[in-house]
Amino acid sequence: MKDHNQPSQHPFYEETLETKPIFEGKIISLQVDTVRLPNGETATREIVRHPGAVAVVALIDNKMLVVEQFRKPLERVQVEIPAGKLDAGEEPEAAAKRELEEETGYRARSIEHLHSFSTSPGFAEEVVHLYFTDDLEQGSVHLDDEEFLTCEAITLEQAMAYIKEGRISDAKTLLAVYAWRMRTLTGSF
Repeated sequence: MKDHNQPSQHPFYEETLETKPIFEGKIISLQVDTVRLPNGETATREIVRHPGAVAVVALIDNKMLVVEQFRKPLERVQVEIPAGKLDAGEEPEAAAKRELEEETGYRARSIEHLHSFSTSPGFAEEVVHLYFTDDLEQGSVHLDDEEFLTCEAITLEQAMAYIKEGRISDAKTLLAVYAWRMRTLTGSF
């Protein structure tokens, strides 16, 4: 009997026959894999490799900290929760605390892991680790040289309005707002 807990034993598993590197960038790399399908045929899969990222639902005075920045792939400004990629060998919790302070100027005295999720499993391996804190103290902003953003604290009502307006449209921030709403309504995530 096959053990379906082992990915290679699942009936839908695709065995990698060949990997061809296409591009190696600062943040992502792209490869094309040739795979054997469950029916024995072969196919190609374009795969984006990414080191992973963190994001933080940070509440202060019952308001959520968000940043507003231009996102080139979308050609528009977005309102998002503080987030960033994992550095090589960095633990997600440490990265979450680092990104929160770098982008907002607030330091988390304590932080709780809520969930980790895949952003686009059809073509990318990126996993975002989502954290929560409402235990903040003043720190200092340390933006990267190529990072331009503003930070604000918004109410749940403002967040819902930003979603309707399209100012909030990325998955991690949508998830954060709805998790915050659930916590407000039920007392827990």
